Amino acid sequence: MSDELTGEVTRGARALVVCPEFRGRASATDTESRVEEAKGLALAIGLVIADAFPLPIREARPGTLFGEGQIQNIATACTLHEADLIIVDGALSAVQQRNLEEKLKRKVIDRTGLILEIFGERAATAEGRLQVELAHLDYQAGRLVRSWTHLERQRGGFGFLGGPGETQIEADRRMIRDRMARIRRELEQVRRTRGLHRDRREKAPWPVIALVGYTNAGKSTLFNRLTGADVMAQDLLFATLDPTMRAIRLPGLDKAILSDTVGFISDLPTQLVAAFRATLEEVTAADVVVHVRDIANPDTAAQKAQVLSVLEDLGLLEEGTQAPQVPIIEVWNKWDLLEPERAAHLWHAAREAAHEDEVVVPLSALTGEGCEELLAAANRLLTDDAREHSFTLPVSDGLRLAWLHAHGEVLEDEADAEDETYRRMTVRLTPREFGRFLQL
Repeated sequence: MSDELTGEVTRGARALVVCPEFRGRASATDTESRVEEAKGLALAIGLVIADAFPLPIREARPGTLFGEGQIQNIATACTLHEADLIIVDGALSAVQQRNLEEKLKRKVIDRTGLILEIFGERAATAEGRLQVELAHLDYQAGRLVRSWTHLERQRGGFGFLGGPGETQIEADRRMIRDRMARIRRELEQVRRTRGLHRDRREKAPWPVIALVGYTNAGKSTLFNRLTGADVMAQDLLFATLDPTMRAIRLPGLDKAILSDTVGFISDLPTQLVAAFRATLEEVTAADVVVHVRDIANPDTAAQKAQVLSVLEDLGLLEEGTQAPQVPIIEVWNKWDLLEPERAAHLWHAAREAAHEDEVVVPLSALTGEGCEELLAAANRLLTDDAREHSFTLPVSDGLRLAWLHAHGEVLEDEADAEDETYRRMTVRLTPREFGRFLQL
């Protein structure tokens, strides 16, 4: 392989994005949306889009995916647009990737490799980095060649190994397997730690609200708006990769925990689905799930279907019927970007098709319009099963008196008429809160 192929490709490199379009194969998203998403992935890693286009494929070639004529067209486009890197928005085998690089004399990466690079750059916590490294090693194990490590060297990579000869490759594979085993043990410890944290939260009085949604739907912007936090929120795919939690106040609750999570995306690499399971487990511990949709995106319906599919895999929706196992609020974000007629049509159609248990809130996380309605809806779902309870407690029991004021809706609090060393209280509590109170 030439020196040109073993050089680095850094941020700012010009990339040609090619989206294979298999004839006769149905797709949930239209071609234009797929091209735009692929461009978004490239922009998220700091690349410059030289050109992007779909490429129809009648039959995939086992050695190169594309036919000779199509490869020549790609090469011409690279020369015309001065592209240093070719991104194939699909899965490439190690052989296909190597052969394309040899024919095109340029670096080639597929969708999985690109998403792994983004995740590797974004992951901020020790857990996130472990998860990305595991996914990277799993992806790398089948393609022990130096030709695809061009983006890794920006950060030092994730232990990419090389060297010609069968003996070296076998040694590399053994080292990768050993490293993966160590990472899995460390992640198992992370899962146990997360479990302990969830147990502590369940004993604590505060409910958890999880934000989920397709990547770039505006979850982090909404999170910042509701909490006053400063989580990275940019118009980039996968801006958030590590779960972030902050306390917020709701109208009828002293405190709730709001959790921002990684965005979902179509055709997420299988390595990442497995590696990020621990992160997604945070969603399964939520009392309310807020599904944030980019309602202004023309592909919003397909994005919703992808998110619901992931939630079903996590056990939050009943398999087959997709009936929610926990309350779900559907947020129509970027409502301010819609034309009034389009907004009115969508809202009318949603009301016509809505079930009784569906909660939809249109809002703009950027301007804050609709956020109060969202908090009110979350409060209703968290307290709709609350009941009034009467207590007579000694004044000296400051712990439980303070707990009731902090975590319940106190309707009445006065000194006992017969014994002023006691207080009579009427408090609205959910069954979960009442159970916690009894354990104090």
